[in-house]
Amino acid sequence: MTSATVGDNLAQNQVSTRGFVADVLAGLAADQKTLPPKYFYDAAGSELFGAICALEEYYPARTETSILKTHADDMAAAIGADAMVIEYGAGSMEKIRILLDALVAPVVFVPVDISKAHLIAAAKDLRRAYPDLAVQQVVADFTKPVPLPVPPRPASRRVAFFPGSTIGNFDPDPTVAFLRSIGDTVGPNGGLLIGIDLQKDENRLVRAYDDAAGVTADFNLNLLTRINRELGGNFVLEQFRHVVFYDRDLGRIEMHLESLVDQSVRIAGWTFNFTAGETIHTENSYKYTVAGFDDLATRAGFQRDRHWTDTEGLFAELFYIRMP
Repeated sequence: MTSATVGDNLAQNQVSTRGFVADVLAGLAADQKTLPPKYFYDAAGSELFGAICALEEYYPARTETSILKTHADDMAAAIGADAMVIEYGAGSMEKIRILLDALVAPVVFVPVDISKAHLIAAAKDLRRAYPDLAVQQVVADFTKPVPLPVPPRPASRRVAFFPGSTIGNFDPDPTVAFLRSIGDTVGPNGGLLIGIDLQKDENRLVRAYDDAAGVTADFNLNLLTRINRELGGNFVLEQFRHVVFYDRDLGRIEMHLESLVDQSVRIAGWTFNFTAGETIHTENSYKYTVAGFDDLATRAGFQRDRHWTDTEGLFAELFYIRMP
């Protein structure tokens, strides 16, 4: 590693911290206090999310994995040979392995994630498993334009892979804006393989985000732990509780942290007051129909080529092509 690279990394970390504190201060100053869900995924949060994916109540992870395993060859055919594959929010990079085993001569895999330490460790593991594959990780907030590395050889097309129904964290208009940004990245005739959680029984949805073991509660509360550690906050975790409900009108699960008492919290020199029962809104998770998501994708310049679902109709994997 050269000194220039060290300097670049330090600058990037400083920018990341400035963005984190700015988002936290702005969110907690709002009438409905909020915290962006992208900050869930520090090292501890990423590990907790991995534990969530193994829970019986949390059907999305295992259902999407089943869809990928069942239809990997068809997905690989849709993507084509010699592709540059870009995974947004790459995490542990488990699902991409299913695709990599089916893809024909991928030029490079570009995992993108905001959690630097977790991304580097996962990319290292992937290189061990696929020694002939070029892996060029990018530490970045993928909700903004992502600078891509130069591939080792020309690619036939760029294809974005966005599994896990993370797209459900965005409200509709920001969803269109984000999809349009992906379209700009992959370019005309580029591809997008994306996972969406489908509309279903409300009780099943709530259980998936409020498990009996309390793992999702720990995941939600870890956001406060991260603020305490990285921004000098003084949240008392025992004075907040994890709250989940389904908004039928908006078609989304909401996660909140509810203050159990009247209290004040100090962060980066600022004080925020909470009344008992007041919440911090930490995440939305929209649930879709295929046709409903098609409407959003079409507004962003994509056209659906094909899609795959499980036998229960819980989840869907959609493949879109960016129109000229």
